[in-house]
Amino acid sequence: MVKRQNTRLPLLAITVALLAAAACSAQDLAERMNKVVQPYADAQVFMGSVLVARNGKVSFSKSYGWADLEWNIPNSPTTRFNIASMTKQFTAAAILLLEDRGKLRTDDPITKYFPDAPAHWSKITIYNLLTHTSGISDDSAKYTPGTPDSLVLSDKPLNFQPGEKWSYVNMGYLILGYLIEKISGQTYADFLHENIFEPLRMNDSGLDSNVTVIPHRASGYWPGGNGIENAERPNLSIGFSAGSLYSTTEDLLRWEEGLFGGKLLTPASLRKLTTPFRSDYACGLHVNRVNGRLMIEHDGNNIGFNSDMAYYPEDGLAVIVLANLNGTVTGKITTALSAAARGETLALSPPPREIALPKEVLARYSGKYQFPDYSLEMTIEGSHLTARFDDGATVVFFAESETRFFSKAWDIQFEFSTNDKGEVAFLTRHQNGKDETGKKR
Repeated sequence: MVKRQNTRLPLLAITVALLAAAACSAQDLAERMNKVVQPYADAQVFMGSVLVARNGKVSFSKSYGWADLEWNIPNSPTTRFNIASMTKQFTAAAILLLEDRGKLRTDDPITKYFPDAPAHWSKITIYNLLTHTSGISDDSAKYTPGTPDSLVLSDKPLNFQPGEKWSYVNMGYLILGYLIEKISGQTYADFLHENIFEPLRMNDSGLDSNVTVIPHRASGYWPGGNGIENAERPNLSIGFSAGSLYSTTEDLLRWEEGLFGGKLLTPASLRKLTTPFRSDYACGLHVNRVNGRLMIEHDGNNIGFNSDMAYYPEDGLAVIVLANLNGTVTGKITTALSAAARGETLALSPPPREIALPKEVLARYSGKYQFPDYSLEMTIEGSHLTARFDDGATVVFFAESETRFFSKAWDIQFEFSTNDKGEVAFLTRHQNGKDETGKKR
């Protein structure tokens, strides 16, 4: 009789080895992703929370910096951030939910629901508002938080005929919020809570408010000349259905999984939500191909807060970045984390590092500079420069080298250069891949 061999121990060893390899791989991926974000946190140009998931499984979730600097309360995955214009996709989904229920049609003219609208608005449809193709401007209506009757539409001419062009206008989404209230008979906040947040178990999401006490809400900050400062607290009700929701990275993953998992909209409505109409914009979402991959994305920018969320349906990949320190790095972090999640080679440009320059060097740059369409004045404030534009805006700039300066809040760099006499005579502005030069007066 042949004695049967005991294969249990070798199989167990193989299983343990595979699990160890998987754990090691997951740890390597987490370290790789942390290396994307940590330099921005170290440079004090990012505070917030990030989350990366594939097919609903979290690959990386980490928080950086402080939800409240004055009380030393750190950010966490359950910290609630204002998500600004990322609100628009929830408003769009709410409209499509109403369409699924037969309460409206997105090709309805908005004059059907707002009979006091100007006559030349008769061709504007709900779909035009959803896709920013209505032709209205942000001053085409007067918005006062309150009931739908408090929205006053003005007789201002359209910028273009509905559907012909694309122009990002917050007012269109404010009108949609009032439309949701008119048709549902509920407040915008209550409709979203009952029909989106509660079904998807998004228990840490809601409509932001200056009055309501909201547990675990992050304070908003601004990169000031002498370090991080409290951002001026905006009137959160003004953003309403265009930009006043708060949420967490974990809740937003539930949103992505519920939305793209078919738990909320019919397949036809989901296609409408995510099919671009003009300028790669669908309904509250940008939809285009980036490096050959389909990306569904939207960002947000409010006083003290920035946000970005991208979903790659072909990879089942979701990347969520929420910040409570104003800056321009959330999109860069999203892009880099997406590449890291796919194992692609990262070509990261490190955030600029601030250096100290003697005041006598800074003094050489003081003065007025004339650009083709505007002018500005550079002044010394402490150890940095402040640009005062002729429209009243001021921006703080920090030295990256003896001649090059950068803003932590905006994607702007300034570079000084001299004439043939060695005198500082020119100032070049680098922004969005474009350069323009002003002359010192």
